[in-house]
Amino acid sequence: MTTINLFLLVTTLASGLIAGLFYSYSCSVNPGLGALSDANYLAAMQSINRVILNPVFFFSFMGTLLLLPLSTYQHFGTGSRFYWLLAATLVYAIGTFGVTAFGNVPLNEALAKADFSGASAQELAAHRLRFEIPWNRLHAIRTYASVLSFMLVILACLTPIDKH
Repeated sequence: MTTINLFLLVTTLASGLIAGLFYSYSCSVNPGLGALSDANYLAAMQSINRVILNPVFFFSFMGTLLLLPLSTYQHFGTGSRFYWLLAATLVYAIGTFGVTAFGNVPLNEALAKADFSGASAQELAAHRLRFEIPWNRLHAIRTYASVLSFMLVILACLTPIDKH
């Protein structure tokens, strides 16, 4: 196996892991959190947002952001494979990383600063409403983008290199 193919394999793994994380979160965590009371929901999201910032998460999330353009560059001049990887890079950089960095993260940071001790039921409900709806919309976008990016990487892997 060549270094380029090994690098593409690691890129595929990282992009698959992050797509799987966001997909599974959409299918299980969000519905589970949605069933919680306002106070429990807000506390759970604060906790999740703290613990997800770990090396395993960063390998797939930041790793994909670095590996995709490097894999794309390595496949410059290979025909369709290059274009699949370029599309995967753009979709991930804008739709997954960009949406997370400029959408979900600011919401997470605002939630982290909030102190709900002593908050009334109405205040908890209002804060949850301001957080949950936009956060879930943004999460859906980054989930679709990460899955699409992963599919584009798979298409690149399945596409023979043009030797022209």
